[in-house]
Amino acid sequence: MEDNTKQSSTLYDLKIVVIGGGAAGFFGAVACATAYPYTQVTLLEAGRQPLAKVRISGGGRCNVTHACFDPALLVQAYPRGSKALRGAFSRFQPRDTVAWFESRGVQLKTEPDGRMFPVTDSSQTIVDCLLQAAKDAGVRVRTSTPVKSVQYIPELPSEPGREPKGRFEIGIKNGETIECDRLLIATGSNPQGYRWAKDLGHQLEPPVPSLFTFNIPDSRLRDLAGISVNHVSLRLPDAGKTLQEQTGALLITHWGISGPAVLKLSAWGARFLQEQHYQTSLLINWLPEYNPESLRQLLLVVKSQLARRLITNNCPVPIPKRLWRSLTANVGIGEEHRWAELSKKTLNQLIQELTQGRYLIKSKGVFKEEFVTCGGVSLKDVNFKTMASRRCPGLYFAGEILDIDGITGGFNFQSAWTTAWLAGQAMGKVGSC
Repeated sequence: MEDNTKQSSTLYDLKIVVIGGGAAGFFGAVACATAYPYTQVTLLEAGRQPLAKVRISGGGRCNVTHACFDPALLVQAYPRGSKALRGAFSRFQPRDTVAWFESRGVQLKTEPDGRMFPVTDSSQTIVDCLLQAAKDAGVRVRTSTPVKSVQYIPELPSEPGREPKGRFEIGIKNGETIECDRLLIATGSNPQGYRWAKDLGHQLEPPVPSLFTFNIPDSRLRDLAGISVNHVSLRLPDAGKTLQEQTGALLITHWGISGPAVLKLSAWGARFLQEQHYQTSLLINWLPEYNPESLRQLLLVVKSQLARRLITNNCPVPIPKRLWRSLTANVGIGEEHRWAELSKKTLNQLIQELTQGRYLIKSKGVFKEEFVTCGGVSLKDVNFKTMASRRCPGLYFAGEILDIDGITGGFNFQSAWTTAWLAGQAMGKVGSC
């Protein structure tokens, strides 16, 4: 009985601070305060409104997670962090995310491509849920509280043989100082968070953009804005064989190309593209369901059967007609040319254009208002069973501040929920660091 009282007193005295009022910060704070109700959990957010990125994500609908419930398959959506996340997802994965929100009255739905959204199609539903969960758990949320500095103050052990303890001093821009025993940094891609991590002894992988569109000023795409192709294959030939091609839907825009295939390639090729200053060649296979020989046979059959018909008016492959006309024009096929007039040389050029069209990326664009980075705190410096720092006792990390990033489709939110939940489960435990 005496031991239980002493433990409760120790838990109650344990002060925990979370810096960052985004998805990971809120989820970690709620997880900790729920698992350890006697702890004092305070969340610090610099802005007036927390959860800003949640509000704008998914075009205002919030792509909460992805309907992939096998950790071994799930990790394949992460260009960086897949190995570290394998064990983490065995403890908290999309199925757990769905259950967490459903237990708080938020139903999620799955779209054909696997993305999961609230049935309300409103990110405000997720924001309200997280705010209410924090309130119910007793988390003290302080907005408009920008942090200026973070310091770790080591303390010698009170008894021989015991591990040294320490505390954190957090300087607020208004001059206030907040002390705590445990600290979770969940500041996303904010440069300040990276700086604090580095000052506390952690190695950083240089942050570079991920998930962006390609600016391609090319006559073949001009005047085709709004046209989409359901299934294409994209490759960066100058990156070598280590960077695999990516497939998916593609959208032609007034500045170049966008869509899931482009965003996936930008994620996997983030470092290479940054090294190339976002100027490199791109190969587009508009017809990945065909190989060059099967496509040749198809076009020869069409040439035979539609000999007297105009090539530009008769598209035999599953791409939009306007795109077909543009690509055929690029290999010298005029509006007056008939299939019977298609020479062997022009046929070869057309096959090349359809399956290995070469385009020049001139710069990167943006993916709406969302911004994801590749890079951050080195995963070698973090224990992925607890998300505790291996460099600084009592310090934890969660979310995008880590060198983890996923492709588009709810995967980045899932890594935030998972790492934050693990941190929350560990932070309030007596004797853990």
